[in-house]
Amino acid sequence: MRVIGIDPGLATTGIGLVEGDEHGEIRCLDWCTITTPAGLATPDRLLELSRDLKTYMDEHRPSLAVVERIFFSVNERTAVDVAQARGVILAAIAEKSLPILEPTPPQLKSCITGDGKADKRQMQDMLARMFKLPSIPKPDDAADALAMAVFGALQEHASIATR
Repeated sequence: MRVIGIDPGLATTGIGLVEGDEHGEIRCLDWCTITTPAGLATPDRLLELSRDLKTYMDEHRPSLAVVERIFFSVNERTAVDVAQARGVILAAIAEKSLPILEPTPPQLKSCITGDGKADKRQMQDMLARMFKLPSIPKPDDAADALAMAVFGALQEHASIATR
């Protein structure tokens, strides 16, 4: 099973891609970001995000998508931008008829590190160890997305094991 994890953002959207097998082994395939220029109008940035994400999904053919649920943000403007990007992302995934998992931040952290209150560095360190990477995945948006992809692969393996 190939799983895409997506960390939504208007300026930068993180993408992580993993592949899990029936034995619970997970291989890291890719991590990257989709960026949109700050000078573009919001509708144009959202359109660019949608197109780029669909192209990525067409090229890599995931069978499951994981997008983190929005959590409360202190910065209202950022929260609105993320919500708009997330809506476009969910629509693009739905257009590809992919199942979607939407973990909360504590669910994601607990699954990856065993601690629902883990900080960003703990998550990144765990990913580096898990995949035997020479350094933590960068940028942070891509690392967050990679963690979401791992979450999806682990959840899918757990559901197969209980069938």
